[in-house]
Amino acid sequence: MKVIMGSGKEIPKSHPRYISLKARNDIVLGVKTGITSIHGLISQGRGEAFDYLIGEKTNHFAVNSIEAASSMLLLSKHPVISVNGNVAALVPKELVKLSSLINAPLEVNIFHASREREEKIRLHLIKNGAKEVLLPQKKIQIKNLDSNRKYVNALGIFKADVVFVPLEDGDRTEALVKNGKKVITVDLNPMSRTAQKATITIVDNITRAVPLLIKTVESFRKLKTKNQLKNILRDYDNKNNLNKALHHISTRTLSG
Repeated sequence: MKVIMGSGKEIPKSHPRYISLKARNDIVLGVKTGITSIHGLISQGRGEAFDYLIGEKTNHFAVNSIEAASSMLLLSKHPVISVNGNVAALVPKELVKLSSLINAPLEVNIFHASREREEKIRLHLIKNGAKEVLLPQKKIQIKNLDSNRKYVNALGIFKADVVFVPLEDGDRTEALVKNGKKVITVDLNPMSRTAQKATITIVDNITRAVPLLIKTVESFRKLKTKNQLKNILRDYDNKNNLNKALHHISTRTLSG
């Protein structure tokens, strides 16, 4: 896919900021097509700032979380993947593949909600290979949440034991946990409420994290037994891992 900036010029893949510029371009295109809320531009910029701080690469603490997340998803009875506008714009094909690997339905859930945008996200995911995408149902809702994000699908998030919610809002992460769900998230800010409240937090850029999550799930399916997966989860400590991410950021900042 060509990355075309506002000037109309194509950015070559050799450009040192190509990956970052492509992600920005994907979000802007998402806004133009009605998939992503314009507020998503702010979220993308905020995340990119933290990506600078972690060195724009997948670090050891992210790998630890991805291995734990893979174990949790493979052990789950009813995993569900929650999709918002930014996620749909950035990694649609990857989410569809992950959904197929772990037999987890994709469910649209957005903060700035409208049935029109939910439907556009659904069709976008189908265009990228999804066979079925669930939408929120007004009669079905989770507790401890007042925003429109409380509405969920009875066959999806409502009955899920594990919910993968990349680029998530902190209040919804907290509410999902209070509703008895285990929450896996991707968040570049280890200090955010989402990162702090999730069961497993992958501190990494979603465009790097989800492909690696897919590879790890594929590998673990072939090589790991249930007991081995349980041991990986038993040894994982999310708070400790977040502290490692913070230490990494502070060390890089102080060392210049």
